[in-house]
Parts: sequence; structure tokens; C-alpha cells
Amino acid sequence: MKLQELAKRLDCRLEGEPQTEIQGVAGIEHAEPGEVTFLANRRYAPNLKTTRASAVFLEDGVEVTREPAAPPLAQLRTANPYLAFAKAIEFFYEAPRYAPGIHPTAVIAKSARIGANAHLGPYCFVGDDVTIGENAVLHSFVTIYRGARIGANFFAHAHSVVREFCRVGDRVILQNGVIIGGDGLGYAKNPDGTWYKMAQSGPAVLEDDVEVQANACVDRATVGETRIGRGTKIDDLVLVGHASKVGANCMLCGQVGLAGSTHIGDHCILAGQVGTAGHLTVGNGTVITAQSGVPNDVPERALYSGYPAVENREWLRMMAALRRLPELQKRVAELEEKLGK
Repeated sequence: MKLQELAKRLDCRLEGEPQTEIQGVAGIEHAEPGEVTFLANRRYAPNLKTTRASAVFLEDGVEVTREPAAPPLAQLRTANPYLAFAKAIEFFYEAPRYAPGIHPTAVIAKSARIGANAHLGPYCFVGDDVTIGENAVLHSFVTIYRGARIGANFFAHAHSVVREFCRVGDRVILQNGVIIGGDGLGYAKNPDGTWYKMAQSGPAVLEDDVEVQANACVDRATVGETRIGRGTKIDDLVLVGHASKVGANCMLCGQVGLAGSTHIGDHCILAGQVGTAGHLTVGNGTVITAQSGVPNDVPERALYSGYPAVENREWLRMMAALRRLPELQKRVAELEEKLGK
């Protein structure tokens, strides 16, 4: 693809040779001639001097200087370099396509209803009274329990599971090993100290355009439902506890854990290994930084860090004071010695 065509397709302003041939995409440190890269984080700007890429997506205002021996570097100016790069990948990588059909080893209940153009791979199981929309792909060893309702353009990778009576919207993607609607941690204590298992009667609900990545779990509810809002993305090894509600267009990064009945607002980001106590609310537009523990409600449009999670600026002050503790201990010991204590 010529560089001028790439710029036109992605609505970028081109500064450089329009006839340069682009054959692929790569990160800025590993790109070779004929490839396009991107600069979204300015800490990597020094790599612009030496990258071997033929072109780079970057914002206006970023100056490009090159080492004398470096090849020419065309610039594709755009307000969102990372988004442009993400779209460019699709021009050079074609994902596998799956022809409609049902593999002879798949087991499909007679009462299941599966839409047109579906692909069901080896050893898939679809239970009684299941409904799946058109253009679905169930890769292999996918299990759909009875009574599940699934929309159009569903893609389930190998070994993913949708449990009984759960509801899944359109264009939902489940990566390998995902479990939607597994039993929540619901037990009542008997007088003798043993645990009585509570029936987990409430389904998990995934709205349209949700993606759940590998080995993540969205538990069903004891009563009511567990709900994931439209467009939300859930990373690997995340647990969404029973009866929790996650709003629209959120991102839950790797190893996030939501205890039961947690409510997360719209457009929130919970970075890696964030954990929440149950029965709390995180307001719309809030960001919680990595490895934070959240024991209480968090307001809207906040930036919280640490454990117990507090406003990020306060946490930074606390960490600065903590680093000074050895020095302060030494000074206190010296003063006590002078005072004869």
C-alpha cells in the first residue's frame, strides 16, 4: 500500500514521500523499512532519531529529528496516533475466517435455535432452549448451557462457557477459557459452622460489544443479576463477583477482582490487580491505579491509588513521607540520645 493511500484511509496529514510502499506495521523499536509505526507516549520520542520505520503516526507539535545515517521517516499527523495505528494493523493482518457449518462432533440440542451462517467447531455443546443469533462462531470445545440467550456476531474461542439462562448481546467476544455465569461465592453458615450453599439463581448479562479475555470469570448472582455494560472490556484473569454491575465502556485490566455487589460506573478504568470490597460504588469516569485496594465508595471522575485507596495526590504525599521514615527515625533516635532518653 502506498503511503498516500494509507494517509487518506486514516484521515492523516502526510509529511513525506507519498509513493513510499508500506507493507506492514511494527513497534517503534523493532520497525524495519517498509513498515509504519507510531508515537503515542512522548517518553519514546528519542526513538524517532533511530527507528528504521518508513513512516510514523504522531501528533502535531512533535518534532522529528534523525541521526545522519537513519533512513527517511515520513510523518502521518493525527490527533490520535494510537487509534490510527490500531486501524492500520487491520490493513496488513487478516484474521482467520470460519465457514458456516456444524462440525460432526458438535452436540446440539433439538430445541436450540441457531441463526444463519453459524460456525460450530469440534466438540462444541449447545444445550436445550438456547438461542444464538446469526453469524456466530463457536471455535471448539465451547459449551453453552440450557436457556442461554446470545445475540448476533458472537465469537467464542476454545473452552469458553456460557452458563444456564445467561444473556449475551450482539458482537460479544469471549476469549479462551472464559466462564460467564459460573456460581458466585454464595454460602450461609449453619449453626455447626459448616457452609450451606445458596442456589445461584440470577444470570450474568453481557450487553452489546463486550469482550472478555482469557480465563476471566463473570459470576452469576444469588438473586437478581450480574451485568456488564455495553462496550466494556475485561482483561485476562479478572473476576467479577456475583450481583456486581459494571457500566458502559469500562476497562478492567488484568487480575482485577470485584467482590459481590460492587457497582462500577460508566467509563471507568481499573488498572491491574485492583481489588474492591463488596457492596460499594465507584462513580462514573473514575480511574483506579494498579494494585489499589478499594474498601469504600469512590466519587465520580476521581483518580485513586493505594490501600486503602485514596485520592492520588494524597497517596503520592503519603508515599513521599514513607520514603523519609528511615531518615526521620534516625533523627528521632539522635534527639532522644541528646535528651538522655
